[in-house]
Amino acid sequence: MARVLVIGAGYAGVMAANRLAAAGRSDVAVTVVNPRPDFVERVRLHEHAAGGTHAVRPLSGLLHRDVRLRVATVDAIAERSVHLDDGGALAFDHLLYAVGSTAAHTLPGAENAWHVADLDGAEALRTRLRQLPGGARVVVIGGGLTGIETSAEIAYRYPFLDVELVAPAVAAWLPDASRTRIAGKLADAGVVLRTGRRATAVHPDGVATDAGWLPSACTVWAGAFAVPDLARRSGLPVAPDGRLRTDETLVCLDHPRIVGAGDAVAPPRHVAGHLRMSCQAAMPLGAHGADTVLALIRGERPAALSIGMVGQGISLGRRDGFAQATHRDDTPRRFTLSGRAAALVKERVCRFTLSAMRFPRAYRWRSGATPTVPEPTPAAVR
Repeated sequence: MARVLVIGAGYAGVMAANRLAAAGRSDVAVTVVNPRPDFVERVRLHEHAAGGTHAVRPLSGLLHRDVRLRVATVDAIAERSVHLDDGGALAFDHLLYAVGSTAAHTLPGAENAWHVADLDGAEALRTRLRQLPGGARVVVIGGGLTGIETSAEIAYRYPFLDVELVAPAVAAWLPDASRTRIAGKLADAGVVLRTGRRATAVHPDGVATDAGWLPSACTVWAGAFAVPDLARRSGLPVAPDGRLRTDETLVCLDHPRIVGAGDAVAPPRHVAGHLRMSCQAAMPLGAHGADTVLALIRGERPAALSIGMVGQGISLGRRDGFAQATHRDDTPRRFTLSGRAAALVKERVCRFTLSAMRFPRAYRWRSGATPTVPEPTPAAVR
């Protein structure tokens, strides 16, 4: 019996566990270890924080019937077992590392900010927003997808609050026309844009920026993500940011029994340099990780990773949105969609993720353009 242990029950972890179990092999036993018995719809955490959606679903309704769930946190990964925070241990023959990511608190005073990078952060922000009086200022730091969606959602749900978005630019990676359209929609939603500024510190009563002081009754950090340090603490090869180093098939560089998937892994750039931390990447990473584990169990060489991106959908409240089609390498194409139609597309995509996890063997994804000559793999750091 091949014992497969999946650490983490996010998009990548659930997809991987279900795809493994759905393969129908009686000689494979799958166990998922997760800190809570629930699946968190991370793509809806900005909605959850604003009070519009409950982004939590029982894992019992999502995991395959043959997958065992152990509610615990993995403290360390050993050669053939993991140690848990409840004092227990679980042995494995193959391990799938899918621990995800959370907020990267890179600013001084980050403890004074709320965030929506995980459920605890979204819950805390939800409580804080409900306590604010009319006219209170909410400052969202970050012009990426999280900052755009969070500021728009708060402005939509709390029209009596003054919502401001602080960032050097909004959607800086998109074409000028798309950025202009998004900025206009944020302004229509009631969000004041403080672009051209960079936050330098967060205080209990405001935000220091390189262009002056901004008072704030509630500051929301929507900047970069960080990954747990489990791989580093366990002596596994990691990138400088702590992500697990893998080869092009997602097998850990120094440990052939460990496979990575999701936000917390760093495959070679020639197959994954275009992948950003997102549900869109996590789902196929989880599916490919499961296929890699099954190939290892069969004694076969796993296939190289090949994932192509499709687009970027942005919700701007419940009735508005913006969608940017992309090439396989995630660079923008000319086609865009906005308004109610884009909001409906984004909602359908969010719902599709759940149905895809329930039917994992039928899940397919767009292939990427993989070069024939891979780039040299950087040396791993410990």
